[in-house]
Amino acid sequence: MTTDNDASTGSRRKPWHELPRSVRAGIEDVLGGRVTVATSQPGGFSDGLAARLELADGRKAFAKAVDVGAAPGVAAFHRREVVVNGGLPGGAPVPELLGSYDDQGWVALVFEDIDGALPVQPWREDELVRVIDALTDLSRRLTPAPPSLNSPGVFPRLGGWGRLADSPRSLAKLGRIAPVAAREMDRHLALEALLPEVMVGETLAHGDLYPFNVLLTQDRVVVVDWPHAWVGPAYADLVMLLGSVALGGVDPEPYAARHPLLRGVDPVAVDVLVSAQAGFLLAAACSMDSADPGTDPKLERMMTALGRASLWWLSLTRPAPVRAVSGRAVCIPCEFVGTSPVRAGRR
Repeated sequence: MTTDNDASTGSRRKPWHELPRSVRAGIEDVLGGRVTVATSQPGGFSDGLAARLELADGRKAFAKAVDVGAAPGVAAFHRREVVVNGGLPGGAPVPELLGSYDDQGWVALVFEDIDGALPVQPWREDELVRVIDALTDLSRRLTPAPPSLNSPGVFPRLGGWGRLADSPRSLAKLGRIAPVAAREMDRHLALEALLPEVMVGETLAHGDLYPFNVLLTQDRVVVVDWPHAWVGPAYADLVMLLGSVALGGVDPEPYAARHPLLRGVDPVAVDVLVSAQAGFLLAAACSMDSADPGTDPKLERMMTALGRASLWWLSLTRPAPVRAVSGRAVCIPCEFVGTSPVRAGRR
């Protein structure tokens, strides 16, 4: 599905020939043909197969598969992705799910092949503009969220400051990998308290919208990997993507200030999401034990870098000591109020 151009992504891929014969046969049954060439794709962080397939009759597809026993969390994500992709409306810029295979020991998904590439990192101006412009159409197509996907019990991968504050071990690691965040813990806890009301909305958000989940073709922007979708505000995915662009030294604020999805949005609501994104990433990174052979060091480094990038964006937009979302005030300690630029373009 993709040509990898990001050496910082994970490296736990399993080649096609190492899959059990029954799983390979199950994928071929979905495709209705014999696989003659399988090219493993190294990008991304999930365990298991991720490969472009060529069939004897010339057709192409993309498949991913995982051993449930070896990676139960990834298997749960795969099963969730079957549900989400099955509920997405026609015409949405996502790969078509051709079918799935699940024998309880292995889970596999088979998609149409997308002849595209990941955005170049650090971002090129033209590609970034193209992607964030496409998010306007994506949001429109997914508002309101498909009824089958608008169900309780599905929570976004946001927040984590409370967990960090309650764990001395994680807090100590945070002090090493993101010392400013550790010093500003009270600020982030105050913002996190507003997260439940900021999350309210009726748009299906991708929920993991980073550059490694975007493919660019000659005329399309295609968003892949949907297991973390949730229902919330229309601008959630835009904020997540913009939080990541700072990783390449790009200031997200000019793009946010002029984007239609953020027009009229309270800047504090954006701050809450940016902080919550950083909190999730840094809490996950701080929970990882570098000495554990099961820890993917590339994933840990990427989560740390993305979390710090979001914090950098937030540092450019210091809020006033007391702000409110939906009439509810949040007190920010005065020590966090600076003279950095504010989001004047969206106030």
